[in-house]
Amino acid sequence: MPGPFDLADPAAYARWREEKLDTAPRRCEDIMVMLDDPRELKPAERNSLIGLVARCNMAISVGKTGSDPDKEIPRRLGEQLGLKTLDGHWLTDQDGISPLSVIGAEARGERRDFIPYTDKPIRWHTDGYYNAPERTIRSLLLHCVQSAAAGGENQLLDHEIAYVLLRDENPDYIRALSAADAMTIPPRLDEAGVARPAQAGPVFSINPDGTLHMRYTARTVSIAWKEDAATAAARAALERLLAKPTPWTLKGRLEPGMGLVCNNVLHDRSGFTETPAKRRLLYRARYYERVASA
Repeated sequence: MPGPFDLADPAAYARWREEKLDTAPRRCEDIMVMLDDPRELKPAERNSLIGLVARCNMAISVGKTGSDPDKEIPRRLGEQLGLKTLDGHWLTDQDGISPLSVIGAEARGERRDFIPYTDKPIRWHTDGYYNAPERTIRSLLLHCVQSAAAGGENQLLDHEIAYVLLRDENPDYIRALSAADAMTIPPRLDEAGVARPAQAGPVFSINPDGTLHMRYTARTVSIAWKEDAATAAARAALERLLAKPTPWTLKGRLEPGMGLVCNNVLHDRSGFTETPAKRRLLYRARYYERVASA
């Protein structure tokens, strides 16, 4: 069906683009919603979160739970926003929620070699870019229990804004990045052999409900891009776009009691330092559904 993400329907794209840019936030403060208790949202609080995500694919919750380590805080918040199917995998806890912390008492040994469980910076990406299509990560919830002593900021960019900027520069970039074999994640091997097969897929695709999905990582190892001129040009354009802040790039840091609810937007993380009293702990929940629209 023709629509704003159909390169053959420029009129629909122009209408959608105008509204998108007119309503896109430019500061983290513009997407913050104050909550009394994320576990029991008031109707107005839920409507504010859903409305922001519908408009710009993300919202920041500012709750009063502080450093309460209760995992029901993110779980209940997600459920109230229509998020139920968690992407449990070998690095999550059994409940499907990952505690993101530097290796220590809270972390299992097999997480040691994966950057989210270190204090190192993480480059631009969307979550689950290595998943098979039936396990597409369409939404992400982060909840901060404790921030680091210094650092650990995130940059956020609505993937629909990235799409607009690329399409406006050259629609061929979108065409190349929508190819079914645009970006391949090589297999992950373990002592038993292939733990996860190679996963090829597009950068941009359309969800069953007609919304836009993005699958991307800026990492340069353990990734293979389609080897043709069109893909190389599109990849370079996307890297240039992300190399410096756009007017719609949001930057901030989650503090205790705060959280990010999003439809898996582009994000990164700066490196950070800890002290014994300030050890960073965030909970991460990833879902197959998008945030509810009503």
